[in-house]
Amino acid sequence: MVTCLTVQDTRNVYGATAVDPELIRQQLECLSKDIAIDAVKTGAMGNAAIVEVVREFLDRQPDTLPLIVDPVIKAAGGGDLADEELLHAMKTRLFPRAEMLTPNGEELVQLGGNNDEAEAAKVLLKTGCRSVLGTGGHGTGPRIINTLYTPSQPPTHWEIERIGHNEYHGTGCTLAAAIAAGMASGLSARTAIAQAQNYVHRTLVEALCVGQGQKVPDRGILWER
Repeated sequence: MVTCLTVQDTRNVYGATAVDPELIRQQLECLSKDIAIDAVKTGAMGNAAIVEVVREFLDRQPDTLPLIVDPVIKAAGGGDLADEELLHAMKTRLFPRAEMLTPNGEELVQLGGNNDEAEAAKVLLKTGCRSVLGTGGHGTGPRIINTLYTPSQPPTHWEIERIGHNEYHGTGCTLAAAIAAGMASGLSARTAIAQAQNYVHRTLVEALCVGQGQKVPDRGILWER
């Protein structure tokens, strides 16, 4: 469901307005009475009040319901999508309930308050989340490295070829949504990450040039396990 209405194009986000939290509450109540919810993925949350509504909903769900939090702070073009109040709400209300956080490198060091990504991930794990997937799409070099941090195991790295030298509009949310879909179907976290990474790679191979800015992943391609 939509939590935040934006003014944006393929180049940047120029404005954002949060949806009425009461409407979000009603939507969650309505949907949960009609369909099975097997995973939850969050993105741009809009404001702290919406975070509270989502957390109240999650508190009524089984602890085993996977929550994938894509902590959207800025758009790829640099536009702000979260203020300090919203960041605090996510850290204290969503992160402790999350199965996985999926920050890109810039978000990871900002949220963790440390320029060393591994140390920043340790800080985020202390909030109570089960894992942190630091994504490498904002880096440089011929390969993208995504790294999974957990409290009890050494980091796990996945490497995949970088497609060209372009920035893409929506790769982070595509990856997080694909991970959530995998976990909703019963995959383990690591298997879901591997499947999602392969899927996103294929969406970028077939990326669409729809405007004058960043290309957009072609999410209409068929899944391959």
